[in-house]
Amino acid sequence: MSDAIFNLDASIRTDLGKGASRRLRHQDKVPAILYGGNEDPVSLTLDHNKVIQAQEFEAFYSHVLTINIDGKKVEALVKDMQRHPYKPKVTHIDFQRVIAGEKVHTNVPLHFINEDKAPSIKVEGGHAEHHMADVEITCLPKDLPEFIEVDLMEVALGQTLHLSDITLPKGVESVELGKGESHDLAVVTVKAAKGAAAADADGEEEATEE
Repeated sequence: MSDAIFNLDASIRTDLGKGASRRLRHQDKVPAILYGGNEDPVSLTLDHNKVIQAQEFEAFYSHVLTINIDGKKVEALVKDMQRHPYKPKVTHIDFQRVIAGEKVHTNVPLHFINEDKAPSIKVEGGHAEHHMADVEITCLPKDLPEFIEVDLMEVALGQTLHLSDITLPKGVESVELGKGESHDLAVVTVKAAKGAAAADADGEEEATEE
């Protein structure tokens, strides 16, 4: 993966408002805003082609990016991205400044591994039902992972993994778990196939009748 996707050039824009943003988009530019830290928000303009290429990579949304603003480099995270309802166009981006030594609060994607090898799925015919695609975390910028793995190899048929079952990288904390045990949300469940469940039920009924 090229480091180019983590480095974006931007210019400060002073022409604000819906009309100005519309004109920028017609020029293949993306209006954006940078906020956070102890500095005032800054309105930016980025090249749409560079943004559309970078946003195709999953890591773009969870990696600390370097934004070169008229020669000044600033580290930031993507906090929100707006897209055109049907055209392949990014219409606006919100960036949040990243300050070294201060914890960031963001969402990181989950990668479910060994789904095709788990005995409960491969042998017993179960299927994984994903309840979450990403997880809300807090950590220092240096500890920010691009993704978090969820290993399904040992998950039994009918078993549900919760947030507390997921191994987080060192220095990374779950925002939800920090709210208490009642926030230990379900992440993934290995369920029996519907046909198999129905067959088991029929078998039990026949056994009862005998």
